[in-house]
Amino acid sequence: MKIICIGRNYASHIEELKNERPSEPVIFLKPDTAILPFKAPFIIPEFSNEIHHEVEILVKISKVGKYIDEKFAHKYYDEIGLGIDFTARDLQNKLKEKGLPWEKSKAFDGSAIIGDFLPKNSFTSLENINFELTNNGKSVQKGNTSQMLWKIDELIAYVSQYFTLKKGDIIFTGTPEGVAKVSEKDVLEGFINDKKLFSLHIK
Repeated sequence: MKIICIGRNYASHIEELKNERPSEPVIFLKPDTAILPFKAPFIIPEFSNEIHHEVEILVKISKVGKYIDEKFAHKYYDEIGLGIDFTARDLQNKLKEKGLPWEKSKAFDGSAIIGDFLPKNSFTSLENINFELTNNGKSVQKGNTSQMLWKIDELIAYVSQYFTLKKGDIIFTGTPEGVAKVSEKDVLEGFINDKKLFSLHIK
């Protein structure tokens, strides 16, 4: 399986990092080795002093698709989840300054946290999903899928023009504002509509 990540999909996050607003979705990939094993702690890597949390709505692909028309995109997923795209911000900034790819800062081992998934049909509307990340019990990131620049079906249609989507692939749909550095002993918990989907210890 592959992890397909969407960058700059929330205007508030674009503004907080002072990035340019894109005219089309920004895509990058994480390998399967980026997935943190279930219930394992996240260990801050030695190569970064500034690991940021980025909480995101996840979509799990349920069947193979290529060149998917947006009006049919809803047929390619049955579950919605929540996760974290950990980013070595200090390393990313250095790479961006040199015009180099981001992979070392985004796709390192353990950088993808994948929480529980919920049935798609349990949501009244996929364009009105509240989600939140807390750090040591304090809310640090809040978002709603209505704030996405590109909605889930739009993303699936767009991504499938470049990559064949396969069963089990996961799309990280972007993060809202509030990204921040994590530290040892932090406990991160993620919620969709007040339902806890993951709890993660930082070491």
